[in-house]
Amino acid sequence: MKIVILGAGQVGRTAAHQLAREEANEVTVVDTNEELLRDLQDRLDIRTVVGNASYPTVLEAAGTPDADILIALTSSDEVNMMACEVAYTLYRTPTKIARIRSSEYTRHPKLFSSEALSVDVWISPEQLVTEYIERLIRNPGSLQVLDFADGRVRLVGLRARKDGLLVGQALRTLREHITNTEVRVVAIYRAGRSLIIDGDTVVEDGDEVFFLAARDDIKRTMAELRKEERPVRRVVIAGGGHIGFQLAKQLEKHNQVKIIERDPKRARRISELLESAIVLEGDATDEALLVEENIDSCDVFAALTNAEEANILSAMLAKRLGAAKVMALINKPSYADLMESGPIDVAISPQTITIGSLLAHVRRGDVVRVHSLRRGAAEALEAIIHGDQRSSRVVGKRIEDIKLPEGASIGCLVRGDQVIMAHHDTVLQADDHVILFITDRRHVEQVERLFLGETLGRR
Repeated sequence: MKIVILGAGQVGRTAAHQLAREEANEVTVVDTNEELLRDLQDRLDIRTVVGNASYPTVLEAAGTPDADILIALTSSDEVNMMACEVAYTLYRTPTKIARIRSSEYTRHPKLFSSEALSVDVWISPEQLVTEYIERLIRNPGSLQVLDFADGRVRLVGLRARKDGLLVGQALRTLREHITNTEVRVVAIYRAGRSLIIDGDTVVEDGDEVFFLAARDDIKRTMAELRKEERPVRRVVIAGGGHIGFQLAKQLEKHNQVKIIERDPKRARRISELLESAIVLEGDATDEALLVEENIDSCDVFAALTNAEEANILSAMLAKRLGAAKVMALINKPSYADLMESGPIDVAISPQTITIGSLLAHVRRGDVVRVHSLRRGAAEALEAIIHGDQRSSRVVGKRIEDIKLPEGASIGCLVRGDQVIMAHHDTVLQADDHVILFITDRRHVEQVERLFLGETLGRR
């Protein structure tokens, strides 16, 4: 697949890194920063083109006339939209994805209808990150909460603690602990390494456990793996930018919210737009300010400024001063891993969250949703099975008879309105929505060939 990525910022570089690692993809990256492109080319097997991403000559040099997908991820909404328009008008590029940050555009759906702008899919990293953080706050104790099947099924990652009833027990006892509830543990990471799990696998204190369950069964399952945490009431947000403001707007209806913003003009502006949230002008790394605002009584402190060093420092300080749970927005994956194993409870990676939305449109076959996990090392995807027993390698077969690559597992499937947790004797049918967990994303192509082979000509 030939893919042109416009913009070599944080999201663009992450997209290039993820997509170039797959042998079937030919990736070209366009940016005005020659030094940035040179560094990227030294690290990855890609082509690079220097120039303005919306210029026809630059798009032609990048191979857009033959491209299957154009992904416009520059920092300018206008450049992204114009690039998609040029790609469609001159080259009829099949799929055009644009990063759109401003709500001035996204609040008008007609702009992205089939007869309007030539943007097939628009994504807003800020909106995706906001929704992601909100789900974490709504599910105390979770490290990740990801939706599948229009929210009917959720994949939850959490760290097991010794006060959980299932800790020290084999997975096969899960049914005894949680009656009348279907749950599937799809992966366990211990000391950073994925385990090969079966019914005899014993959950240990500190394990990172991923499980699939219907949305209404999440809290019951979490309570088995760690002591149930009280609902979040008080939230302090460091940073009143796009993400901080939108999160406060979503939370203020049900939570006591405070925002700490350094810029006086921005602080005044968002205080006028919010209804009940309190906006404080100040520096979130100021210990005296945090003490004065009773940081020790807050349930969640979320550091969401544009400076990751400031996020790390303020989150660490808030934790030391008594905040129950701290989160920090961190762009560098190496920083995120380091911090999450230390004083910071949740390190939020905008690139990892955003890349899933992109991958859903790049994956071969009828893929509905993709989530990138563990800084891109693992992947969970929802795909629709097509064909019949003659044309498909999975339709009509029991799960135990399907040869999945090592580390890949079928967690559950959705058939109509029914959520079915996968068992060894579950038989797959056409039109099933299958949710797969892949602990090593190097095996994604094998899974695509096995599961989605009958639809490769449809996209």
